[in-house]
Amino acid sequence: MSGMGTAKPWLRAFTRISGLIARPVREAQGESGVVLQPYRGYGSPTEVFLIGRVFRQSKPSSETRRTPLLADLRDIGRRIARRAVPNADGTARFYGAEEPFTTDQDGYFRVHLSPALSVPDDRWWHTMDLALEQPQAVQAQAQIFIPPASCRYVVISDIDDTIMYTGVANKLRMLWRLFVEDAKSRMAFPGVGALYRALHAGTSGHQQNPMLYVSRAPWGIYEVLEEFFDRHGIPVGPILFLREWGVSWTSPLPHKAEDHKRELIHNMLALYRDLPFVLIGDSGQHDPEIYRQIVDEHPGRVLAVYIRNVSRDPKRIREIEDLAKVVAGAGSSLVLAADSLAMAGHAVGLGLIAPATLSEVKDEKAAADTARRPATHGIQRATPAATADAVSRGDLQCLVETGSEAVPPSVVVEPKTRRPLDKA
Repeated sequence: MSGMGTAKPWLRAFTRISGLIARPVREAQGESGVVLQPYRGYGSPTEVFLIGRVFRQSKPSSETRRTPLLADLRDIGRRIARRAVPNADGTARFYGAEEPFTTDQDGYFRVHLSPALSVPDDRWWHTMDLALEQPQAVQAQAQIFIPPASCRYVVISDIDDTIMYTGVANKLRMLWRLFVEDAKSRMAFPGVGALYRALHAGTSGHQQNPMLYVSRAPWGIYEVLEEFFDRHGIPVGPILFLREWGVSWTSPLPHKAEDHKRELIHNMLALYRDLPFVLIGDSGQHDPEIYRQIVDEHPGRVLAVYIRNVSRDPKRIREIEDLAKVVAGAGSSLVLAADSLAMAGHAVGLGLIAPATLSEVKDEKAAADTARRPATHGIQRATPAATADAVSRGDLQCLVETGSEAVPPSVVVEPKTRRPLDKA
């Protein structure tokens, strides 16, 4: 391929990336260089949560005869030069309730309030008004998701190596995969969009089950992941990043926040106290450890744990064994899944999604992945205790080691006495 031919894809990718990165700078609400930027919030009819940020950025140039790429580069420079506004004061208003907020040292603020008026039940997205009083007057509106009475469970999902192939640690690689040609099929795990749409819709097709996403990524790529979700038809939700990395010219290392994911999940369990949960993660990071503690501390609250099998590290297998024993002992289900179809098949049997949606997951997976489907094995005994004991004897480890490196098996761990959700 000629040098010009090689350069064109890179130029197209760079143009798309720069346009996305620059776009929030131009669209963010604010005046006189101060921006009040809310992220999506979530809640219930009795309490809601929201995170946002206040920062300063230079005003856009008055030049009008610039090429789009040069305009994007100028706006990217404005974004890099953003400065947090600490100790800024504002007020959030939501259905008759008012709550003051103050930004922290990184410019972030958090709102937690209880509506004073009844929240309409004919829609699930609601508007919160935000007003910044100082250092200057700025107004903005945030969107809050409140699930309807028809919802039957809550889904909490990791993002990295669960929904999409990892790349958060390498921003350039992630952006390249996302915006070059065929990025759709190479970036998301095959079938994940159809699976998550099915979980959001539930068996009736209109349950609107809450989809809450957690990640170790920084807030700075929020808009990138919004675009990714849209491209792959993944139901939008409050995308909850666990930390502000605090990366700047003077402080290049990210802030530590090891326990934030666990804390967020505990908060969600308390918020949706009357609903069961489905937890989705991967085997490559710390999801098994976190989910094991959640199941152990909240018996009876977790319907199923779906772990995407992305690692054959013996240490990770031991952590999954520990998770499996706790899940089985609680009478719930663990699916160590090699692909989205294995999760969907189990979700149909458990009454989480409509049987008709299984074909949509299968078709979406087939269109993006030509690899042969891995085998599915089961560790199912008469009682929760017997199932956990089978895991302790090494049954799970033996099954995990049966597949080839390219196509690991899927394993379902649950007692035979499990009943579908619609019969529970």
